[in-house]
Amino acid sequence: MILKKGSKGIEVKTLQKLLHLYEDGVFGSLTEEAVKEFQRANGLTPDGIVGDKTWEKLNGGTLAKSNRVINEIIIHCSATKEGQDFTTADIKKWHIARGFSDIGYHYVIYRDGSVHPGRNVNISGAHCTNHNAHSIGVCYIGGLDKAGNPKDTRTEQQRAALIKLLSSLKKLYPKATIHGHCEFSNKACPCFNAFKEYANLK
Repeated sequence: MILKKGSKGIEVKTLQKLLHLYEDGVFGSLTEEAVKEFQRANGLTPDGIVGDKTWEKLNGGTLAKSNRVINEIIIHCSATKEGQDFTTADIKKWHIARGFSDIGYHYVIYRDGSVHPGRNVNISGAHCTNHNAHSIGVCYIGGLDKAGNPKDTRTEQQRAALIKLLSSLKKLYPKATIHGHCEFSNKACPCFNAFKEYANLK
């Protein structure tokens, strides 16, 4: 399915939802610019036309396998309050402000369940001290209640997306074990017992 400026209908609404735009079903100038921005951020030709490659990226894409040896998949939360939306661009800004070269996570799951690539999987992450070299870092948006206390704030969409993403990662790295950040640091992150919850995931 190809969408471009002038397209109308439910498919455009789906596109706008994935881009976090107002869903009016009309592919106008604002939608076109958002598509171009997304394409630039994901290494695609920024032509504003939504073809197969852009749809693939919008839906989480086909996962690339790292050339690093991966033996751990570590789950994090963004430590942001429930009900609040943030993006990979936001996290990248926070991490660069802390002295990182890029976003520290390899994948970020938004509250709507969409999966977004972060750091290149061939590059060690910056998300878990002493475990970065041989791990993949996955972060979901949330992790705090409205008062700022640790809480499992995963939406149903995030829960489903985590299972799908982790299953795909396990196929790429069958010997990798799944962990929560809290197993390796004095933090509540990701605010649920990831090791127990995904112990039997294949």
